[in-house]
Amino acid sequence: MFAIDLLKGQGRPARTKPQGVAIFVATFAVPMMVAILMAGYYYRNKVIISIYKQDVTGYVTQTERLAEALKLKEAREKEKSAISGCLADVAGSVGRHTQWSPVLVAIVQNLPDSVVLNSLEVRQSSIRRTSVVKAGLGKDNKDKQTDTSVAVRTLKLRVSGNPSYDCDSEVKAFRERLRASNVLGPKLEDVVIASQGRDTLDGREVVAYDIDCVFKPGL
Repeated sequence: MFAIDLLKGQGRPARTKPQGVAIFVATFAVPMMVAILMAGYYYRNKVIISIYKQDVTGYVTQTERLAEALKLKEAREKEKSAISGCLADVAGSVGRHTQWSPVLVAIVQNLPDSVVLNSLEVRQSSIRRTSVVKAGLGKDNKDKQTDTSVAVRTLKLRVSGNPSYDCDSEVKAFRERLRASNVLGPKLEDVVIASQGRDTLDGREVVAYDIDCVFKPGL
């Protein structure tokens, strides 16, 4: 039914009930609130994703730097290993040269004045030695024999002198002094005059002697 206001000459609007207003407002307010909340979540997540992307970019950069550092470390380790190997070789060489120094000093000190030292050379050979390994305390255990290779070093000397001098006796005396030397004597197996003959040195004729100083095996 439509109500008419006689004083104003027009219809009166129907009264609006509070429930209807609430429903009307809720119909529009709830979707708006949901939309606002969704927009807030969206922008919040967008900001968080942007921050995470920056973090990931930073981690990738750090990883690349660490990869380069790791490669550099590996290269330095290889260089260190190579240098350590060289140092071991140098140490071994120094040890061998130090070992021969007293021998050379003893040879020079005992060399006769009538002869000169033309050359010296170290040669190494090996011999087989059989050693016995003692068995245990068991009744069935037996001693075992093992063959090992032992190094034998020979110092080859070549000396020469004037044919007019009595070089033979001088060289023989030199050999005996080497055998009796406090430095060489305990190390030598034998001193042998390997050869003797005529030779030419600086355009002059000389008599030359090849002397082999054979060291004891294993020295």
